[in-house]
Amino acid sequence: MSKNSSKTSTQVVRKRGVLETLWRYRVLELMCLPAVVFFFLFSYMPMPGIWVAFVKYNYRDGIFGSKFVGLKNFQFLAESGKLFELTKNTILYNIAFIILGNLLAILVAILLNEMQNKMFKKVSQTMMFLPYFISQVLVGILVYNLLNYDYGFVNEILTSMGREKWGPYSDPSVWPVILVIVHLWQQTGYNSVVYFAAICGIDAEIIEAAKVDGANAFQKIRYIILPGLKPTIVILLLFALGGIVKGNFGLFYNIIGTNSLLYPTTDIIETYVYRATINDFNFSTASAVGLYQSIIGFVMVMGVNYIVKKIDPDYSLF
Repeated sequence: MSKNSSKTSTQVVRKRGVLETLWRYRVLELMCLPAVVFFFLFSYMPMPGIWVAFVKYNYRDGIFGSKFVGLKNFQFLAESGKLFELTKNTILYNIAFIILGNLLAILVAILLNEMQNKMFKKVSQTMMFLPYFISQVLVGILVYNLLNYDYGFVNEILTSMGREKWGPYSDPSVWPVILVIVHLWQQTGYNSVVYFAAICGIDAEIIEAAKVDGANAFQKIRYIILPGLKPTIVILLLFALGGIVKGNFGLFYNIIGTNSLLYPTTDIIETYVYRATINDFNFSTASAVGLYQSIIGFVMVMGVNYIVKKIDPDYSLF
């Protein structure tokens, strides 16, 4: 048998093996199809639009017909003098959201798992899950009605107690705490579902064996549940770090709005770009900033995944 015929037969065998594997797992592939189509349509097909970041976009010429300007669009944030402040605010808020959000979600999931009353557990889950479905516009209205200086709920209580009114909308220093609290209130119930599901996936026989050996609730949590959650925690952290320079625009814009007094501690990249885009209709600059965020997020995920892989390869994404 010649070398070429041997190579051809090997390729045929490999192709047949791939086709057999695809056919064997056809049900799972069909279940994954909606997700594949979604990411193809909304993540991969728009990729050529990245070119907008490198041109001076105008409606007449279109994306690929507009004048190429290189990296000039990326000078928008650098020349504004706000690049460091905006990036710092965005990253610090996201670090607080990630760390506190995950810690609180883990705590809630563990507490739910320890509840013995099934009815109370279901009601508690539902009540904590509901804020996630509230529109950011309504969240902004709720916060305003609570903290408004003239007739806000908090100031009504303060005045009824004979104390002076509190004016948070003129004090930028208090808003990092307020925004983090609002974010945790809205997201914790949803985030805890993943951890609760991971806890339910821990082998019940191990927990029963620990109880037989005399382990109390705290020892069970420390030596069984938390180690069992470790892979889930690492994976969710890696995914979260990918968006560490992408702020929650809906939350910040609907609560802060255009109150320039609060910008030093509440202005993030998205809100700044939004105002600039609305005023100047500069879509090229907005696209450049989006690409800047994506590159930093990609570097963060790759870097952290590399470190995790060096420490424990079982917990890395790839």
